[in-house]
Amino acid sequence: MDVAQHIEIVRREGESFAAAAARTPLDATVPTCPGWTVGDLVRHLGGIHRWAATIIREARSKPFDPFPELEANPPPDAALLDWFHDGHAALVDALETAPADLQCFTFLPAVSPKAMWARRQAHETGMHRADVEGASGHPRPFGIDQAVDGIEELLFGFMARPGQKLRSAEPRVLVLEATDAATSWQVRIGPEEPTASRLASDGDGDCRVRGSASDLFLLVWNRRSPDGLEVGGDVSLLASWRRSVFVRWR
Repeated sequence: MDVAQHIEIVRREGESFAAAAARTPLDATVPTCPGWTVGDLVRHLGGIHRWAATIIREARSKPFDPFPELEANPPPDAALLDWFHDGHAALVDALETAPADLQCFTFLPAVSPKAMWARRQAHETGMHRADVEGASGHPRPFGIDQAVDGIEELLFGFMARPGQKLRSAEPRVLVLEATDAATSWQVRIGPEEPTASRLASDGDGDCRVRGSASDLFLLVWNRRSPDGLEVGGDVSLLASWRRSVFVRWR
């Protein structure tokens, strides 16, 4: 996916997030974010949007943590959704107006800083849209291309960073197969850092999971269980994934 597509996802998913939050009580629990309410999620994503927009707009070379100030001066519940809309609009504007040769802080591999931020905010916003929709029902599935791209951001971006705790004493292989995208991946797990790759054709693994790209996207982000997916082999690899795989920017 290109930068323009990612920015459009940020716009669309942010609007859908706000609409879902508006029809759900702010004190409703979010099943996929244990311990969080809808209000917590709105504040979190609104803070992330402001953080990213500031780094992009000011071309900052170093990151900062937006949450201490936000926690000290939280927006009141009555104004929370307006506050979210303002931050979301500022992020979309920052991404759209940033020059192609923008130089700023990044934390994942990409062809350019602008491309990294557009992609990262697309999937951050999309996954939290699914979270907030799940607080009052069932989240709408992701588009195939969006889901495939989100899976690959996790496998080839976050999992390539040092510090992932997914390990196995003996070499093991997890295979993920998107049934609606003709795309498969394998994750090699052993005593060292895990590694991921795309499969040119179907491959064997110690555990194999088949499902739609959207369901696999939710699965690898620990937003759904493997129930209802086609799972074969050593399912303990999925339990290890849920305990060990995490997303972080530092």
